[in-house]
Formats: sequence, C-alpha cells, structure tokens
Amino acid sequence: MPELSPGDRTWIIDDGDVLSRVTEGRINNAISKLADETGNGIRLVTIRRLDYGETVQSFVDQLFEKWFPTAVAGENQTVLLLDVLTNNSAIHTGEAANTRLSNDIAESVAHETLQVPLRDGNRYNEAFVDATDRLVAVLSGQPDPGAPKIKDDISVEGTFKTAEETDDQTSTIVVVVILVIATVAPMATYFYFQRS
Repeated sequence: MPELSPGDRTWIIDDGDVLSRVTEGRINNAISKLADETGNGIRLVTIRRLDYGETVQSFVDQLFEKWFPTAVAGENQTVLLLDVLTNNSAIHTGEAANTRLSNDIAESVAHETLQVPLRDGNRYNEAFVDATDRLVAVLSGQPDPGAPKIKDDISVEGTFKTAEETDDQTSTIVVVVILVIATVAPMATYFYFQRS
C-alpha cells in the first residue's frame, strides 16, 4: 500500500482493479466535497487477496495505523477495505468520525451496504457508490439512509401437483393399461411365432 498522510487527497486505492473510471470520478467528487465541508476523509481500498493468516479487519486496522500514526491525524478519517478474492470487507474509523459514524452504522456499511450488491452478482461499482453515499450522508450530519433492502426472491411454491390435483383416476387407468399391454404383447408375439 502506498504511503498516505492526513492531508493527502487520495480517496481510492483500487489494487483489486474492480472499479470503473466513472465510478472513481463520482466517488472522488463526493468524498472531496465531504472533506472540504466537514474535514472528514474516507479512504476506499480494494486488494486482490490477503496474506496467509491475515484477516480483513486486522489488515484495515494496521493500514489505518500506518497512514494515520497519531490519534490527531486519524481522528476524522475512515478506511473501508474490500478483499476482492473473498469479498470480505472491514472498516476502521477515527475517534472524531466515530461520534457521527457509530460502530453499528460502520459495521452495517461494511457488512450490509457494501455486501448486498456483491452477493447479487459482484457489482463492485454499485457496492462502492452505495457505501460512499451512505458514509458521506452520515459523516456530513444527515440522517442515516440505512442498509439496502434485501430482495426476497425465494419462491416457496412448488411446481408439482398437490394430492388433491393428482387424485384423478385417469392416471391410474393409464398405468394399468400400459402394464397390461406390456405383459400381453410379448406373450401374443411368442405364441404367434410358435404356431408359424
């Protein structure tokens, strides 16, 4: 990871190479505006994979401490990280940012807002735009828009017939007729050829 300082205006580090230029431009504009108006900074990081034994949360914690080594440097900062190999995500916020962005909201952003579009087909651009919009809203003092609504597309209705629908006698008659024909036809054929 590159070295960053609190005044650095690098908002996105896409090592996982999953974001389009249009998405990066939109996110950069939103975060730059937030930083100018409130002093809060958001860093979005994607990585290809983690080293063995490393967790997403431990990595984002270490990255936050590397970029913002003092409490004053990191007090208004937030780092959101995604491992694109496993689609695991984590977030770390500074103390001042944590007054508006509570731990519950931060966890919801990392594990719901970011994850729902990923579960629905690896839609990385949508995931990061949604997460940025929610973070910007909360850190700028607006009400939390909340986690995305999860669509329930599970069909519990079966495609097979119910017992009442199959209670019809015609299927039983058809099966009996087929069994009789299957038994009588070979015997009739045998007797026919025996007489010849």
